[in-house]
Amino acid sequence: MEVEALAVADAWLCTPRQLPDDRGVFLEWFRADFLVERTKRRFDVVQANHSVSRRGTLRGLHFADVPPGQAKYVYCARGAVVDIIVDVREGSPTFGAHVAVQLDDADRQGVFIAEGLAHAFCARSETAEVVYLVSSTYNPTAEHAVNPLDPALALPWPSDVGALVLSDKDSAAPSLEQARAAGTLPSYDACRQRYAELS
Repeated sequence: MEVEALAVADAWLCTPRQLPDDRGVFLEWFRADFLVERTKRRFDVVQANHSVSRRGTLRGLHFADVPPGQAKYVYCARGAVVDIIVDVREGSPTFGAHVAVQLDDADRQGVFIAEGLAHAFCARSETAEVVYLVSSTYNPTAEHAVNPLDPALALPWPSDVGALVLSDKDSAAPSLEQARAAGTLPSYDACRQRYAELS
């Protein structure tokens, strides 16, 4: 598996080696040892999530309080999604920056996202199944969101999927600036300290 840094710091794209034959294909879609070697940090998986989304469904932008935060390894097992990571760490040199990648069942890449970064995806195929390995269990009191349609972020959501479908919670989420003013964003210093604890 190849693990390469993305344009937003503390996010990585993971490309597995696929082994096709006349029966189909085999691959290792997650390898903790390669991830640790490249990122120089631990990723302790404590929960696995599986979402099934219809075309045009947009989930996110979600992040959790740091500490402890929630690191994620995100993989599209079926279909295709546009996956977007946004730096919402207050004080980060790349605050507000984003990176978008396509995850699908052809290239079978995954993304690893460190604590404090916000994550969202939009289903491009008729059905998309996304699995996430996460480093902390769901805690509704520590979970937050930024509106993925915040015009100030100008995120590159696909225009060929029809009307975007969001949950009521995500539709009502604050803009990045509103979240910053409310004090809900993680601090860059707290995130760096958390990463050091995991190194």
